[in-house]
Formats: sequence, structure tokens, C-alpha cells
Amino acid sequence: MAPEQHHMLHRGIGMTSQRTRERLIQRLYEEGISNAKVLEVIRRTPRHLFVDEALAHRAYEDTALPIGNNQTISQPYMVARMSELLLEAGPLDKVMEIGTGSGYQTAILSQLVERVFSVERIKVLQDRAKERLVELNLRNVVFRWGDGWEGWPALAPYNGIIVTAVATEVPQALLDQLAPGGRLVIPVGSGEVQQLMLIIREEQGFSRRVLGSVRFVPLLNGPLA
Repeated sequence: MAPEQHHMLHRGIGMTSQRTRERLIQRLYEEGISNAKVLEVIRRTPRHLFVDEALAHRAYEDTALPIGNNQTISQPYMVARMSELLLEAGPLDKVMEIGTGSGYQTAILSQLVERVFSVERIKVLQDRAKERLVELNLRNVVFRWGDGWEGWPALAPYNGIIVTAVATEVPQALLDQLAPGGRLVIPVGSGEVQQLMLIIREEQGFSRRVLGSVRFVPLLNGPLA
């Protein structure tokens, strides 16, 4: 690809102008996102590449958008909030993400932590996400196609785990795969009643913090081709 073509690809359409992105960052800041590194990574990551071209003009609104297969790309505020919670106690080496989806949260994480291990049950979504990350030259991510409820035990433990779909209860497998001091950020509940939780593995057992109401698609069992 010629350099100028490549440049166009990443500039994308006129609506994804720097001004639109700055407005989003300003909004996240006003809504209480204070981690400067998280804000900077969201500012420089082209969210329009992670949505359907028909929705690209809405890529920098603070809203979730459909990505097919009954899945969504998370609202930027949630991506920022969950990333900030993971990083609250300092830098992380190994983070597992449950629910690759569009790969947007994956791309944000990969610029904030050493290594990301991402699990997705819908093969076609994960394949597309992989392509986008290669295109953005983000290479510290490893993917697994499988059931998110099981995590990725072979590579455990993880310093951080982030779950991008709501679980009816906290999956035991994920608690088991947390390193001492490790942090799990997960939406828990069903239907209208969902709470974002931060769970930390302490020397004895786990501490839990409830961080408010959220809306996520459900965390389902079993891989899907």
C-alpha cells in the first residue's frame, strides 16, 4: 500500500476528525474519567475502524453500537472506566479479556498493559478483531476462540481480568485464574439489574466493590463458529 493510501485509511472519513475525538475525550473527562493515560490511548485509537462503515460517523459518540451477531462495541465511557479500574493500583503485566467482540477494548488494553490474552466465543468477530489489531500494529495480544466462562486456564494466573459481557454470577474459573493482588472487573446481574463489580484477590479470599449500574449483552456459554 502506498504511504498516502495508508494515511487515508487511518484518517478515515471526514466525520472522524480530530475535533470529534477531542469532544469525546472532553466528555469522558467531565464524566469523571481521570486516568490521563487511558484518555490519551482512547484519543489516539481510531474507533471508526472497529464499527461498520455505515456507522463510522457515530464512532466518536459516547454510545454502544451494534457490530452484528447480536453483539455491541462498548460505550467509550465503559471502556475507559473499566480500563481505569484495572489500572488503579499500578501497571499490569498480564491481562485476560473475556469477550473480544469488535476488538476495540482489546486495542485500548494492549496500549495500556504488557500483554493481553483475549477470549471470544464467536469466531467471525474474533477473526475481524485480529485483522484490525494487525492493521494498527498492536502485536502484544494473543487470542483464544472459546467459552468465556472457562477463561484461559493454561496461561493463568492473570494480574487483571476484564469481562465485557454481563454474567449472572461471577464465574468461579475467573476467580481461580486471578493472581494474588489481581483485579477482576465484571458486570454481574441479569436483565435490567446489572452492577459493575471490582473483585480483588487478597491474601485471604476476595474483596468486592460494587461500582454502579451498567447495561451489557449477556455472557453466553460455548464457542460459535
